Amino acid sequence: MMSNLNDLEVAIKTIQEMATIMDPEHDYLTIVGADSKIKASRLEREKEIEKAHANLKALAKSLEAAKQSATRPKSVPSVEAHAAAVNELDNSKLSLAKSIGDAENTLASQETELASLKEECQRLERYDPATEHEKDLDGTTLRLKIYRGLGFDMALDDRGKPMAVLVRSQSGDVHPVSVNGSLQVPLLWKLAAS
Repeated sequence: MMSNLNDLEVAIKTIQEMATIMDPEHDYLTIVGADSKIKASRLEREKEIEKAHANLKALAKSLEAAKQSATRPKSVPSVEAHAAAVNELDNSKLSLAKSIGDAENTLASQETELASLKEECQRLERYDPATEHEKDLDGTTLRLKIYRGLGFDMALDDRGKPMAVLVRSQSGDVHPVSVNGSLQVPLLWKLAAS
């Protein structure tokens, strides 16, 4: 019995605390405000629908006028003339595509050469001639390295004797020139410059 009495007292206390929170006038004003907002939005929506209907009618009239004026004017070429113009443009497009392909190939070649030159530039920037000189005091070795840097390399036979000079041109091509007892210096420089 005591627990029911405690529960009842707790419920009464809770109701009394809730009574201070509840304000019927405030709730009523909130409901009236919400109702007026709903009515205002309904009126605005109806105006938008009327405006959309008016725009639809105007667009329908424009469409009808466009359909009537859709006949081919004399300034527009015939179907055959249009097809000929399209064929001519296609041929021009193919020619341009070929030119673009050639230009891209040239660009790729030049990019490869540029990468090679950048790599060689970096190698030269890291190159320390004093250290290399200490390693290679032999003048012949130094001259061979200079010649290789200029694009000339020797191809040796099994006995270590030169058979040909390999010339790397500026375009990256390699040209072998036979030694046959004498070097043709002008030919070597000409191939290197090509």
